[in-house]
Amino acid sequence: MNTLLHVCCAPCSIACIEQLREEGVEPTAFWYNPNIHPFTEYRARRDTARAYLKDIGVTLAEEDDYGLRAFLDAIPAYDRRCAACYALRLNAAAAYAAAEGFASFSTTLLISPYQNHELLKAKAQKAAEAHGVEFLYRDFRPRFREGQQKAREAGLYMQKYCGCIFSEEERYIKAKR
Repeated sequence: MNTLLHVCCAPCSIACIEQLREEGVEPTAFWYNPNIHPFTEYRARRDTARAYLKDIGVTLAEEDDYGLRAFLDAIPAYDRRCAACYALRLNAAAAYAAAEGFASFSTTLLISPYQNHELLKAKAQKAAEAHGVEFLYRDFRPRFREGQQKAREAGLYMQKYCGCIFSEEERYIKAKR
C-alpha cells in the first residue's frame, strides 16, 4: 500500500515505521509540524528526523514551514489547542497524500500515550474524508517504550514536550511544583 506517514519526530517514528514495514507497508514520511516552538526545538526535531529517515532508507517529503503564526491562528482557544493542532497537521498530511496519489495516510502521533488518541483518530478520519484519501489507523501505543528505547540507543534527539508553546509552559509549571 502506498502510504504517507506524518512524522512528528524521529523517536516517535521508529516503532511506527518498523510496524508498517512488518506489515509490508513501505511508508513515505511527511514532515509538517508548525506547532513546534521555539525555532531551535523545531530545527532539532526536523534535522533529527531528516537524518534518521535517510539512515533507514525512508523517503521524506517536507512542508518545511516553522509556522508560528499559522499555528497560533489555528488555535481557537487554549483549551481546544490539541484538537486544532491535530486538525492542522492531519489536514496537511491528507491534502498532500491526495495530491500526490497516495492510497492512504497515517501519523506517528498515534504512538504517544500522551496524546488524546480518540480525538486524534477523529481528526484524522475527518481529514481523510475531506480530501478523499484513506486514513490508515494503527494503534502504535503498545510499541511506544520500545521505540523510545531504540531512539536513546541510537543517540537521537529526545524532546521533553509535545512541541507547542503551551505544552512547554506546562512542563515548566510542573517542574516548579
